[in-house]
Amino acid sequence: MSDLLRLATAGSVDDGKSTLVGRLLYDTKSVLADTLEAVQRASADRGLSTPDLSLLVDGLRAEREQGITIDVAYRYFATPNRSYVLADTPGHVQYTRNTVTGASTAQLAILLVDARKGVLEQTRRHAAVLALLGVPRLVLAVNKIDLVGFDKTVFDTIARDFTDYVTGLGYAAGALVIVPVSALHGDNVVERSTQTPWYTGPTLLEHLESVPVAPDPRDVPLRFPVQYVIRPRTPEHPDYRGYAGQVAAGVATPGDEVVVLPSGRRSRIERVDTADGPLDEATAGQSVTVLLADDIDISRGDVIAAADDQPKLVDELDATICWLAGKPLRAGARVLVKHGTRTVQAIVTELSGRFDEQNLSLVDGPESLSLNEIGRVVIRTSEQLPVDDYVASRRTGSFLVIDPADGGTLAAGLVGAPLPLRGGAPIQRDERDLVSPGP
Repeated sequence: MSDLLRLATAGSVDDGKSTLVGRLLYDTKSVLADTLEAVQRASADRGLSTPDLSLLVDGLRAEREQGITIDVAYRYFATPNRSYVLADTPGHVQYTRNTVTGASTAQLAILLVDARKGVLEQTRRHAAVLALLGVPRLVLAVNKIDLVGFDKTVFDTIARDFTDYVTGLGYAAGALVIVPVSALHGDNVVERSTQTPWYTGPTLLEHLESVPVAPDPRDVPLRFPVQYVIRPRTPEHPDYRGYAGQVAAGVATPGDEVVVLPSGRRSRIERVDTADGPLDEATAGQSVTVLLADDIDISRGDVIAAADDQPKLVDELDATICWLAGKPLRAGARVLVKHGTRTVQAIVTELSGRFDEQNLSLVDGPESLSLNEIGRVVIRTSEQLPVDDYVASRRTGSFLVIDPADGGTLAAGLVGAPLPLRGGAPIQRDERDLVSPGP
């Protein structure tokens, strides 16, 4: 069975992201025959002699930009060595919030720049969001290198500018790979280009094939938010009481000592059930039903956690948020906070700072946060929540801020996540918790 790598793409408008994704799909033979035929016909109708590979993804992108249905489009492809889930995010500045969605489970991000334009404001904004979300590895694809005559000097200048910027974000040299590519012609995407003899690094696919994936989830303590309590009360199962949900982190194994939060009651996992029968263990991303040895009052929103390494119970969140709504956020706003399977009332008591992603600095005490802005806030909740720091556990260290009036999502929040400030301490990128469910 091949490894699974989750990756996200990001880039400014017209950097060629659609063509790059299409090229990966095409050159890895991950396009259905009828889809390819439709693209070939559409390309011929436009007077093109070769398939316009951007058409493999642009149909969904057009819907997205019209605000019809899709925030992030997920693509699936595979090679003999590895399977991939690619979160394709739009490039327009008003859709920066979708980068948060696409990158939230990514183990690697491909960030594109146009070789003619270099590193842009939106490039820096996307890189800052990726750093904030703790995406551990970056690939900078310097696209359209053919349009600058495969000039090494142009590539080196962009590489130097981007490396300087992401070093300030906390990325170490080993976490960044920079590749000169022409998505249109396929140079250094899957096949090595003869036009760039000065480039000795891997092609894009070679790097994707070789980059390490998430390590053993046993290194992470168990986190299991309860979604539903199962009590069939049938003659076959008169005393059955199971707790259904998805393992957010770690491993659930019969015999493990656990604690139920927020009550603090302790027990032991007696069995892990699925529709196909019991399991010896369930790892992060699996949806299962957990049975405990003791009869404990548990309901939706409770968290079953490792007894010897449990999350902290808090009613005040010191967090970084990315504001996703058109109306600005101000201190005193009453909101809902959705953490795991629990939703509680809350109030934003303080706006501590606004992140300037261009200068990697913090503006203290802003009056408000506007669409796509990132800031530090303090949120007081009506009930205690079992949370982890985001750098230690992505799933239980993140939350959503919801509008109580209409249920719309206002912000994505990260508990305790440090902002990538220039001159600050390097961001700790914990890769242990990168095993996550599908989109």
